[in-house]
Amino acid sequence: MIQYILECIAFQLLFLVIYDFFLKKETFFQWNRLYLLGTFLLSLILPWVKIEAFKQQVPQTFANYPEYLWGLQNEAVVVQVQESASWNLTWQEGVFYGGMLVALVLFGLKIRQLYLLRKSGEKISYPLFTQIVIENSNIAFSFFKSIFIGDKVLKMKHDTIIAHELVHIKQRHTYDLLFFELMRIVGWFNPLVYVYQNRISELHEFIADAQVSKEHKTDHYEQLLAQVFQTEHISFINQFFTKSLIKKRIIMLQKSKSKKVWQLKYLLLVPMVLGMLFYTSCEMSPKSENDEFINGTSLSTSVDVPYAVVDEVPIFPGCEDADDKRACFNEKIQKHIGKHFNYPQKAQDANIEGRVSTMFTISSEGTIENIKMRGPDKLLEDEVERIIKRLPKMTPGKQSGKVVNVPFSIPVQFVLDNTTSSTLNEKTYMNENDVPFAVVDEVPIFPGCEDADNKRACFNEKMQQHIGKHFKYPKAAVDANIDGRVSTMFMINSEGTIENIKMRGPDKLLEDEVERIIKRLPKMTPGKQSGKAVNVPFSIPVNFKLQ
Repeated sequence: MIQYILECIAFQLLFLVIYDFFLKKETFFQWNRLYLLGTFLLSLILPWVKIEAFKQQVPQTFANYPEYLWGLQNEAVVVQVQESASWNLTWQEGVFYGGMLVALVLFGLKIRQLYLLRKSGEKISYPLFTQIVIENSNIAFSFFKSIFIGDKVLKMKHDTIIAHELVHIKQRHTYDLLFFELMRIVGWFNPLVYVYQNRISELHEFIADAQVSKEHKTDHYEQLLAQVFQTEHISFINQFFTKSLIKKRIIMLQKSKSKKVWQLKYLLLVPMVLGMLFYTSCEMSPKSENDEFINGTSLSTSVDVPYAVVDEVPIFPGCEDADDKRACFNEKIQKHIGKHFNYPQKAQDANIEGRVSTMFTISSEGTIENIKMRGPDKLLEDEVERIIKRLPKMTPGKQSGKVVNVPFSIPVQFVLDNTTSSTLNEKTYMNENDVPFAVVDEVPIFPGCEDADNKRACFNEKMQQHIGKHFKYPKAAVDANIDGRVSTMFMINSEGTIENIKMRGPDKLLEDEVERIIKRLPKMTPGKQSGKAVNVPFSIPVNFKLQ
């Protein structure tokens, strides 16, 4: 939403620059009115428009998570519809809605001001308008089909003033001003809405002046405009006497009519709109920075260290003195989700439930970055994103004594049926004998890791060494210029053997090579959960890169 708002403001700024520098001084008043209304609406619509022919791949500045990290799921948090869900509101939302409320109140006060003027004035009905005479006043303005005029003005020659206000009524200028007034309520924070309203109000006066000057002597009309009168400061009425506009109106009355050839200036809109469409149609192309690439027999590692293997996990506030900071982190994150969870009402109404897998990075500064979701519906994904964004700043994780980025993933299960309630500490797996590598109590022991202090880290290190040792780029793939990533998943069963190898890659030649490497893995000591040997699924990507 923030990106949409910024794009709208940027587009409005460009449109206003074109107007002020190239169109404002021309006498094509009706064209300019159409330009201001049209470009404002365009600025609201263009950010949503995607033209297929303009689509380009633009690299993202953030890292894309490798597929295997999505497989390292921590224990699921099961969340349900609560009896009395509180209305969660961030401070940003509070400021936004608070500003709207203030703008709405101010609008209401202006309407009340008009109502009191109408109520106190003497009403005289005519075929085209209703004249409301205000006692002891010299105001003159129109609002819809009403012309408010002071009794002091009526004592003067006021035919030109009535004619002027009738132009506003016939051309429905009040609708233009009310439209921008409503935009001021919704976009109270956007200064360009006020600029647009000022420009359109100014233009309305030029239009009415030009129309009336055709029927009345210009000199007399200019003399009338040069007088200084009392005004009502209401932003959505067409006022005849406005001090700040009188000089501009006189200049415009004296200005020669613009040549038709200058209407070609409006063609400046074409390249500008095309450029905006080109920008909005660009797609972000993920640029992965944390993949492991295999070049010949060597492996390179990234600065992102998965939560499952990092030496020192990030410290959640409140876990500073915990003996097992990893377990404390998981407990705190589950409590955070449970505390801030609010099942979206629209999802309840549509009977939407299911699991949302979320992945985010706890950066080297301890902040939450690069939140990604995979779920059955955007409503559920948005709720999980809202919860994750409210995570507190943490003490960053460390690898070999240095602070690092730590990707962390956790599934959130949305459940509608109250009969399936679970506690936050319940572990949910595909079946009771399959426990993901990231959360199993005792990971499978790779031969050579029996005496290692951190068997999980040793397992990953040995796995990478095994792949690097046995890797061989297929000659047929080299000749065919085939490269890419092969995601592989396999099971280390309760007997320690490798089974159920699955691959997903760009070509069968690469998939076969990865399968050959995985099949050569040695027998291991099986993983254990609650003291019992279990099946442990494990996934890892292998990237083939041609030199």
